[in-house]
Amino acid sequence: MQEALAQALVLLTYYALLGWIRFRRYRVPDLRRLRAEFAALDRGRRAGLLICANHLTLVDSLVIQWALAPGWRLLFRPRWFTWNLPDRHNIASRWWVRVIGYLGKCVPVLRDGPPEEARRTLDKIAFLLARGQSVLIFPEGGRSRIGRVDPDRAMYGVGRMLQEAPGTKVLCVFARGLGQREHSDYPRPGETFFMRLSALAPETTFKGLRADRDLAMQIVGRLGEMEQEYLALASRDR
Repeated sequence: MQEALAQALVLLTYYALLGWIRFRRYRVPDLRRLRAEFAALDRGRRAGLLICANHLTLVDSLVIQWALAPGWRLLFRPRWFTWNLPDRHNIASRWWVRVIGYLGKCVPVLRDGPPEEARRTLDKIAFLLARGQSVLIFPEGGRSRIGRVDPDRAMYGVGRMLQEAPGTKVLCVFARGLGQREHSDYPRPGETFFMRLSALAPETTFKGLRADRDLAMQIVGRLGEMEQEYLALASRDR
């Protein structure tokens, strides 16, 4: 039901997001190249896609969704309209935020909740990935408190998701505003974003929790490498 309603109203949802982004004057300089790269990476995919990104602001998932595809593409390619896993406390305070979250394909997560709650969330994500859907997740679990990709905060749940849905493809996305120095609620008005994509095929010889950790650390490690590219370019441009 949620997927059907979200898809039926995708253009309304997307262009409302686009209006907000233009109001905030956000921009990605190489947007056309980025969208073409995403389309090429996704070509021929039948399995689920787990999009793993770094996390510094409350709206990272919105900026990434906008950057990966235009609204009309989401109308004809529903799998490009990503599912998100926001903290339940961030969207539960106001009824209209809950409605937007529902139509924006959000699966609220109760962080530090009981094991049965985590199990239900993993079952939902495994179900979506098994149906070839795209899911956007932040492997660090929350906004980085050091303003950088933080391996010490890696959540092993991303590794568990890959084990629960074999064959799932992984796409790492590094996105950061050029003026972003640490975590914040929103990027500054007029922000310009650096964004890069990198396909990853994590593998492990471990089992159980050790496998979860190994897979998660490979993903966070790739995001760290992409961050080093950003830092090198930023240092060169100073």
